[in-house]
Order: sequence, then structure tokens, then C-alpha cells
Amino acid sequence: MKKVLALILTLALALSLAACGGGNSGGSSTGTGGAAPSGGDSGNAGGDSGGKTYKVAMICDSSISDGGWGMACYNAMIDAAEKYGWETAVSDSIAQSAYYDNIVSFCDLGYDLIYAPGNQYTDAILQAAEEYPDIAFALLNGGADTPDKAANKNVTSLLPDSQQVGWIAGILAGLMTETGKVAFIGGMEIDTTKGKYAGFVESAEYIGQQEGKTVEALDIVYSGDFSASDKGIEFAKAMMDQGADVFFGDASAVDSGARQAIDEANAASGSVKVYDIAQPGDFLGQNECIIGSQVTDNSGLVGLCMEAVEAGTFGGETIYGTMQNGVLSVGKLSDLVPSEVQDKYNSYIDQVMDGTFMQ
Repeated sequence: MKKVLALILTLALALSLAACGGGNSGGSSTGTGGAAPSGGDSGNAGGDSGGKTYKVAMICDSSISDGGWGMACYNAMIDAAEKYGWETAVSDSIAQSAYYDNIVSFCDLGYDLIYAPGNQYTDAILQAAEEYPDIAFALLNGGADTPDKAANKNVTSLLPDSQQVGWIAGILAGLMTETGKVAFIGGMEIDTTKGKYAGFVESAEYIGQQEGKTVEALDIVYSGDFSASDKGIEFAKAMMDQGADVFFGDASAVDSGARQAIDEANAASGSVKVYDIAQPGDFLGQNECIIGSQVTDNSGLVGLCMEAVEAGTFGGETIYGTMQNGVLSVGKLSDLVPSEVQDKYNSYIDQVMDGTFMQ
């Protein structure tokens, strides 16, 4: 039955590609939202080795226009594709039950690299990787041991340092909280999200100690669905009722819903007193409540995969991203963050960079 569904999806994708011009540098976007063109420029350096134009496809359970995780991960693929001259396609807003079928559809269409931005795709990726040994599969936030589980060694995990991600946000939260309570919203209960929460908690509490105040992180909540923005609204309201005044999240559109609730609460109070820290792009200005961002340059990680595919050396490894190698960084800070707090924040970030934070 799964193979039949995959065949139907493949035919739909093929028709979508044909409608978009097929051989053009754009790809196709399919999912619950229908088809739309995506980026890529086959005229750039790389990607056309020996007359072959390489193609990468992304699957995503959130929307690529969610203003958060989905958008940032999609842009990472597009940026890498433009650099290396690859064609692109994306299938977004897909249900968990459809992960495998969408992956197989792109495999049947001859895509060279399948890019899945999240640990939740692991089972579907490993199943497809076993059935398609000549195709490369890149799993962002994949487990460090996942490549070893791939029967054909054609899977690579791209793993930004979850602890450092949490530290970057937790430092700012610890400095900015007035109530002493900070909050974290998760999408699914996966290892990378739990790692970010742990880093967020330990850094926020540590900063509180350094600054002579008590900082407590509320228990993490999970939406179970990265697209459920209504859950973000619900969670944010409940956590604000518990006194939380600085938020961080790892839940894509759910985070967007939380920011909506925070902005509404601030507007009702007549001033901005509750804040949000965004990730994984620099989203300052997207919502009034955003005071800073943790930024992950996933395009560099995707680009390394493209290089390996072209060189015939792809698979069987975990590529880590840290502040030290430039994959992780800090976004711009809002004017809502006082200058003296900005100076302290940058000083703590320097400690993360040189390996002395919390030492």
C-alpha cells in the first residue's frame, strides 16, 4: 500500500515539475498546501560536474513560510543550492504518516540528495536509505549514531550543538527576566529538543546566580505537532499566567503562535514586558516581543553534503555545528535590551566561544 501511495505521489510530483518547466533551476513544492516553485540556480559554480546537474529535495512537516524552523531550514537548502548550482524541490506541511511516501517519491524522480530537517524523520529516512542505496540522505538534527544504522552507509547526520543552542538563548533569558521565570516550548519530544532545553535551563539558572537573582525555568511543554500555532497561543498564555516573562522554543509554527499571544498580552498591558528569543534564523523585527535570536547556518552543513555527493564520498558520518566553526551564532539584539545588558550578554557569549562558560 505504501508503494502505491508513493507511486501516486511520484506522478503528482512529476506533473508538478513538468508544469514548472521541469529542467529549469526551480523545483516543486508539494504537500497539503499544493505546488509552488522553489529556488536554485543551475548556472552557478558546482552542481554541473561532468554534464550532470544535481538535485536536492527537502521534506518538512511544518510550512516553509512559518516564520521559524521550516522557513530557516528551507532557506538553508536554497542558499546551498545557489552556491553549488543544484536544482531544488520541497514537500512541506506533510503529516508524519506521509514522511516515507514523500521521500520515496523524490527518490523515484531521481533526486541525488534528500534533506530532512529533524530527528523525527529518522525511521523514514533509514527505511528509504536501505531501499535506495545510490541516493544520499541528510538528516538535520539526526542522532550521532544514525549514520551507523544505515545499511548502505548513505546517511549523514547534521548536528548543531544542542547545548550551545540552549546556552545562547538561556544567557539572554537569564539576563532579561524580571519575574525570575523563563519558559521553553517544544514541538516533539526528541533528543535535540531535550538537549536545547537542558542547555537553556542550565545557562539561565547560572546567569541568575552570577547576576544575584534566582532564575527558574518552567517545565517544558510539547505540542506534538510543529504546525499547531494554536497550541503555541495556548501554551504561552498558560506560562505567562505562571509568571514567565522570557520565552524560547523549538517548535516552528507553534513558536509563531506563542509570539502572537505574547504580543497581544504586551499590547493589552500597554508595554513590552514579556519577551521571546527566536531561532534558528535572525528574526528580530518579525514580532515586537523578539529581543534576539539564536542563529544556525544550516546552509553550510547542507553545502558540505552537496560537496560530498559530487565527490562520491557522502555518507556514514555526523557533521557537527558549533559556535567555534561558525555554524552557530547570535543574531541582532533589540533596543529593548539595555546597552549594559547587551555588553554582559556579549561577554558571556565570548566565554562560550573560548570554552570558559560555566567553568
